[in-house]
Order: sequence, then structure tokens, then C-alpha cells
Amino acid sequence: MNIQFADRMNNLQASEIRELLKLAERPEIISFAGGLPAPELFPVEAMKVVGVKVLEEQGMQALQYSATEGYGPLREKIAARMAAIGVNATADNVLITSGSQQGLDFAGKVFLNEGDIVITERPSYLGAIMAFKAYSPEFVDIAMDDDGMDMAELERVLTTRDRVKMIYVIPDFQNPTGKTWSVERRKQLVELANRFDLPIVEDNPYGELRFEGQRPPAVKSFDTQGRVLFLGTFSKTFCPGMRLGWTLGEGELLNKFVLVKQGADLQTSSLGQRELNQFMEDYDLDEHIATIREVYRSRRDVMLTAMETYFPKVEGLTFTYPNGGLFTWVELPAHMNARELFKRALEKEVAFVPGGSFYPNGGYENTLRLNYSNMPEEKIKEGIKRLGEAIQEMM
Repeated sequence: MNIQFADRMNNLQASEIRELLKLAERPEIISFAGGLPAPELFPVEAMKVVGVKVLEEQGMQALQYSATEGYGPLREKIAARMAAIGVNATADNVLITSGSQQGLDFAGKVFLNEGDIVITERPSYLGAIMAFKAYSPEFVDIAMDDDGMDMAELERVLTTRDRVKMIYVIPDFQNPTGKTWSVERRKQLVELANRFDLPIVEDNPYGELRFEGQRPPAVKSFDTQGRVLFLGTFSKTFCPGMRLGWTLGEGELLNKFVLVKQGADLQTSSLGQRELNQFMEDYDLDEHIATIREVYRSRRDVMLTAMETYFPKVEGLTFTYPNGGLFTWVELPAHMNARELFKRALEKEVAFVPGGSFYPNGGYENTLRLNYSNMPEEKIKEGIKRLGEAIQEMM
């Protein structure tokens, strides 16, 4: 066959993380690769009860088409929960999506023409990079420090570059670095977006998974002009297999997302939305999230302690100390290549994600991301010990 594909297909490649997860499915592998929640924390028994109840009491509605925007009671609950991070919203501000990943694809479809510029952190979430690449943009990535994106560099780019169409950020426990933006940087970001009349896509899958300290206000909370779109999800705080996320915004911006949703899949699962809503009515979602936080906090502590113990003490080898989320980020000495390290680690039955894929413009191959949420503590200790041995051998 000589089938002619759309030009955009030239920009798409298989997700490196997804390919690595195929390797990690081997039972002998200790995997720090995916951003997988701990499956033993899924509320399986509660969802059995909820599923029966929804079908018995709302079966015809739950199995029927429903509004593109989503199930009203669930949207109301999401809007109410946003108040905890300073966002005043109603159900009318919420669009239910098939995971927040769908919101990322919609952002690319709504904002980006070929050759337009999307601004990201450096590094940034691989799934977002892949979603945006389908629309053939140029990526301009902005350096980060421990407080978030460098605002001086961002201002220089906005002042000197044409065709910037949107700014994409992950301000809470950033994927892949685990860093969290300061409140001041959040304010400055909105001020710059107002000045240059740009939309902000605030991706926030991990904000509720904070182990220490107070949760900071969302970037959206400083938005006075309706230019920030907040992407949330229940994948990390509930069950990723249900594929339930949301986009929160106002006016024309949110309406464009609704129009794109109608063309993409009409609506997110009616049954799944009602099941989640019923769980939130009959059970305590915050108590469930508190259990997740405690388990992940302990696993983070185990991983960081093991890294301090087993990683070589050499100049140029550093890692982050996240206060929440799912990941820590490792920088190796500049001469080392994490893809080569991955091959050595896999021989020791340990997997991780090489960091180069998180840089849309390439480079930085001496970095890697480690996930601590999915493996039990003893496997974390053993896996980090083996990874430390692999690093030492490469050196």
C-alpha cells in the first residue's frame, strides 16, 4: 500500500514512557518508570457497591448519552473543591474530560497553528509535549530553579519572539522534576500573561498529593481576566482507569474546549461520571486521598534515603527533594548518558525514564526521572541499590 498520511503524523512518535512500561510489565522488573498510582490503594470494594447502586437507581441515565460538559452534580463537586486553592467557580466553569491528557490535546487543537510557539518549562511533561507536537508548533522552553520558571527569561522571550500562542506550566510537584512554584512566581506569570495577552494552561494532576506544608493557591486563583485554563484529574487521587479529568475556565476559552470535545468524543463516560459522583456522596474522598498521601510520603522517604545511601558521592550528581507528587529528578555528571545507564540498569532488572525526552528541543541526556508511588518499600530499597551500582559501574 501507498497510503498518504497527514503531515502531522511526521511529528508523532511512540511515547518513550509507554514503551518503557511494556518492559516494566515483566514481573521481575523493579520499575520506577511510569507515573503509576499504587493499585493496592484503589477503592475496589467500595466501587463494587457504588457500581451496583448506580445501575439500580440510575441505570437508564447512566448508560445513555449525556451533556458534553459532563454530569452536573459531579461538576458542582469539582467546582466546590477548587475553593481550597483559591478558585471561585461554579459547575458552569467545568468541562469533564477523558483524563486531563484530553485537555492537553484540546489545548493544542484550540490554540496552535503550525509554526506557532508554545512556551513550556525546561524540562516539561512528556505527555504534553507529545500532545502539542501533533499541531506542529515551535517549543520555547524556559529554565527553572527551585521556585519555578525563570520569569526574567520568560519576559525576554515574550518581548522578542512573535507567534507565542500559549504558556503551559505544571506548578505543583512538576512532572518530571517534582518542583513546586512559589506564590510570587505564580503571580508574576499571570501578570506577564495579562501584559502580553496570552492564555495559560495550568496542569495540576498532583496538587492534592502534598506531604508537608500548606498547598499554595493555584495560578488560576490570580486570574482576573479569564485567561487561565486549569486542568485537573482524578487519575492520581482516585482511579486512572476511569479516565476522569476536567478543564476549568470561563467564557470563550472554555466554550472552545466544549466545541472540540463535541467533535472528539461527544462526552466522557456517563457511567463513570455517575459512579465517581456516587462515591463522593457515599464515601469520604478526602480521607481516601489522605491514605494515598501517607503511603506515598513513606515511599518517597524510603527512596530518598536509599539514594543518599547507595548513589555515589560525586560532583554533579544531584536529585530533588519533592514535598509531594510522584517523582524525584536526578541529574548525573555531565559526561554521563542516562539512556546508556538505562541499559545497564535493565540488566539489573531496574527501570526508569531517561530524562532527555522531557526536553522538547533535545539535549540534557544526563538526567532521569524516578517514580516512588508504585513500588513497595522493600523493592524501592533494592531497586535504588541496584541503580546506584549501575551508576558506579558507568563512572
